[in-house]
Amino acid sequence: MLRRDEDVNFIIYEYVSDLVLTLFVLYLAYLARIYLPYGVTLTAGDIEFTPALYVTVGAIWTLVFYLLNVYDPRNTLRAVDELQSLLLAISLSVFVFAGVLYLSYRDLPRLLFIYFVIGDVIFLILYRWAIRLALHWTGARKLSTRRILVIGAGRVGQTVGLRIHEEAWTGLELVGFLDDDPDKIGSRVAGEQVFGPLSNALAMVEKLNVDEVIFALPLRAHEALRQLVIALQEHPVQVRVVPDVLDLAFFRASMSDWDGIPLIGLRDPAISGFNRLLKRTFDLIVASFTLVITWPIMLVVAIAIKLDSSGPVILRQERVGENGRLFQVYKFRSMVENADQRLAEVLTETADGQIVHKHRDDPRITRVGCVIRRTSIDELPQILNVFKGEMSMVGPRPELPFIVARYEAWQHKRFAVPPGITGWWQISGRSDKPMHLHTEDDLYYISHYSPLLDMQILWRTVGIVLKGNGAY
Repeated sequence: MLRRDEDVNFIIYEYVSDLVLTLFVLYLAYLARIYLPYGVTLTAGDIEFTPALYVTVGAIWTLVFYLLNVYDPRNTLRAVDELQSLLLAISLSVFVFAGVLYLSYRDLPRLLFIYFVIGDVIFLILYRWAIRLALHWTGARKLSTRRILVIGAGRVGQTVGLRIHEEAWTGLELVGFLDDDPDKIGSRVAGEQVFGPLSNALAMVEKLNVDEVIFALPLRAHEALRQLVIALQEHPVQVRVVPDVLDLAFFRASMSDWDGIPLIGLRDPAISGFNRLLKRTFDLIVASFTLVITWPIMLVVAIAIKLDSSGPVILRQERVGENGRLFQVYKFRSMVENADQRLAEVLTETADGQIVHKHRDDPRITRVGCVIRRTSIDELPQILNVFKGEMSMVGPRPELPFIVARYEAWQHKRFAVPPGITGWWQISGRSDKPMHLHTEDDLYYISHYSPLLDMQILWRTVGIVLKGNGAY
């Protein structure tokens, strides 16, 4: 959004650097194939390495990187987003390049191709991270500063101001606020001064050398906003508006045009498009692998449950999933048959009125149940929910309806993605953490989602399950 990368000169610099570096790696791969002692010995005369090959690679990388919006600032703000975008673009470029080689340069050594692919990934990623570190150390504002004035010092304006401070390394500089509230004028909000009422906007834009004005006004100030936007058209500043719908919006709200009418999507999936496809593919692969290696354990557990106590082996419970949809979650039964009827025996409330329904000394847990809950084996049947598309391997926990009924409005944002067998909450505390705190962990996961984060959570889950920490 409001970052230094929007400077067209920097975008051109990034593109040229990536292209030059890629072509340089191609030449290094050519030299490596000749001089490294691997494969059949070849000389320069044995390899068809012409200038046309450089042109081909340059054209493919340029086209793919452009189509995938690699240089869009929204894809490079966070390091993990930049890494994901870069890896996807390189992978697709390599795939297209392999197809072109099959149709043209079929005699190009395979080792040369492998050297090139590995080298391009390493060089481009290290180069991008070096730039990021350099900007953090030196301060991007030394290169290109964007001075921002926020109109409105209320809740929305303060949120915007804090975000600008967080991204100051990209060259953003918050110069202050304007607000009509007399109690705020002269005070400091988000670390910056509230200079005066909205009527001072034009004067402050000139006095503070403002590059960008962000309106963060409540809906009731619509007329004042309209007048200021019209007045600012005479000044060389960018104008943006933050809709006062933050309590309604979920994550990554979308903008669309419907026959000339701008629409803001407030309940679009937080994970959509290619990321959705990637997550679903990842879920199916991991779930299949998990099922293959755990089915003997599941068979033994099923027999043990049947011998230990009366009742079904698999328990089906109604839970709340993505967008509030109800579904049946599968678990190995770890409690006595009439556990739901005895729920009142264990329900307690915290000082702030939040429900706590899990306890270490729950009298309803069976002998086998104690073991499978400690090792999280009772969760394994949820692999079936993953195959059905009702759950993901990683995501917020599917919650019980009676607990959701007592949610505050902000907590419903955790339903913006499919629920998961494991998630950020589980690896940062599991049942040891009070129930009313784990919603914030779920919101953190949704806001910071990436395939790399999913893999990190799964890896850390293995260690936590083996230790048996926090599970009961």
